[in-house]
Amino acid sequence: MNSIQIGSVVLSTQGRDKGMYFVVTGVDDKAVYLVDGGMRKLASPKKKNPKHLSDSGVKLDAIAAKIIDGKKVFDSEVKSALRQFVQNQQEKQNV
Repeated sequence: MNSIQIGSVVLSTQGRDKGMYFVVTGVDDKAVYLVDGGMRKLASPKKKNPKHLSDSGVKLDAIAAKIIDGKKVFDSEVKSALRQFVQNQQEKQNV
């Protein structure tokens, strides 16, 4: 869990949301809080066990900085960043 931090892009490996990417907006000792900007908005993040997540190794620094500083983050920012991340992943697989 030490590699998962605020702003990390993670892949859900278990549950109804298996195979979906999320951005971590909060971390505590037993859970992480996830949003995707679409189904899971910043107002109601998904609480998930870190054992059920796979860290992509990518951190969205701009979003992480805003969350840590307590600034307003919009769901559209998160959704756009995740969409860009998924497109980059697909391009890497096709090359």
